[in-house]
Amino acid sequence: MNNITYSKLSLMMFLQFFIWGGWFVTLGTFLGDNLNATGSQTAMAYSTQSWGAIIAPFIVGLIADRFFNAERILGVIHLIGGGLMYLMANSTDFGTFYPYILAYMILYMPTLALVNSVAFRQLTDPSKQFSMIRVWGTAGWIVAGLVISFVFSWDSEASRAQGLLKNTFMMCSIASIVLGLFSFLLPKTPPVQDKNKKISIGDIIGLDALKLLKNTNFLIFFIASVLICIPLAFYYQHANPFLAEIGVSNPTGKMTIGQMSEVGFMLLLPLFFKKFGVKKTLLVGMIAWALRYVLFAFGNADSLVFMLYLGIAVHGICYDFFFVSGQIYTDSKAGEQYKSSAQGLITLATYGVGMLIGFWAAGEIYDQFTLSGGHDWQMIWILPAAFSAGVFLLFFVSFKNEDVTYQQ
Repeated sequence: MNNITYSKLSLMMFLQFFIWGGWFVTLGTFLGDNLNATGSQTAMAYSTQSWGAIIAPFIVGLIADRFFNAERILGVIHLIGGGLMYLMANSTDFGTFYPYILAYMILYMPTLALVNSVAFRQLTDPSKQFSMIRVWGTAGWIVAGLVISFVFSWDSEASRAQGLLKNTFMMCSIASIVLGLFSFLLPKTPPVQDKNKKISIGDIIGLDALKLLKNTNFLIFFIASVLICIPLAFYYQHANPFLAEIGVSNPTGKMTIGQMSEVGFMLLLPLFFKKFGVKKTLLVGMIAWALRYVLFAFGNADSLVFMLYLGIAVHGICYDFFFVSGQIYTDSKAGEQYKSSAQGLITLATYGVGMLIGFWAAGEIYDQFTLSGGHDWQMIWILPAAFSAGVFLLFFVSFKNEDVTYQQ
């Protein structure tokens, strides 16, 4: 891989996640401030991510892998996405906004697989090279948050009162169009499958990997993965509105602490995984979710603001120690025959089913604890904390220790 190819792939990853981080973090705050959305409506908006995750394998498996170059599909999708972002920015009520975000996420979620496909096809040693490219995606998410808070202050109380948070969608619309055009300059990535080859629905969504559930440990891991995504949805849906409502300044920029910690803990993960094994690593990831929500429940924007920052910072443990470790564990159990289908099945179960339930639950609880002039945030956070602790105990009691080799 030469320097020009590395630079192109890195910029692709940067823009891909700059776009997502530029609107997804502040979505709940935007919906409440600009469209007067209820908790249930906000849950519907966030749930479009899950519907996109469920539909994405069909778009990639039936179209991208069989008929068209991945970089061209990526370009077309982001050009359309730029238009949808513009329409979202100018929506005046939730009824108008929802069809646009649903269409956008159905298109966006497949691009996560497409950018990986474009990158992997150019790498000579993916195990060493991919992380150096993927880290630019995390950088893009961080920069988006910093720009929103510290360059334009769109999430400040004064700007929100003027409805300026809609500018995040305008910013992402421009970035999406730029990535759409740039995609046509990416290295050519032709289809990997013969378009005449028959492919079943089971192949696309990984149903053949269901055989792995005959293994008791993997079944427990699978169930725990779905369950832990229910409280995970609370963070994505409520963290930014929570910080903004209680008066934390520059909430979007400060939430990038989570992505910064993600990079740091990713470096520690191989050492921890090798020393303590799969069970303890996954357990640490689970209990971190409970800890985060307890910190949110009892922190405040004054003397205890450090608890909020600490709650954001444990994102690296939450994500890396459970989800990345889970991908490693799944890969080790699947073997060569089921590697792709097993990862697809886990993604469908977690980001699809688990988070779909979680977003719905988060919206219902948000509405339940709505007070005059605000929300009972302590109760809103205590409930997912208790649920996370319950999943931790289930996994601790049921999952048996086993050796898993970590391949760097």
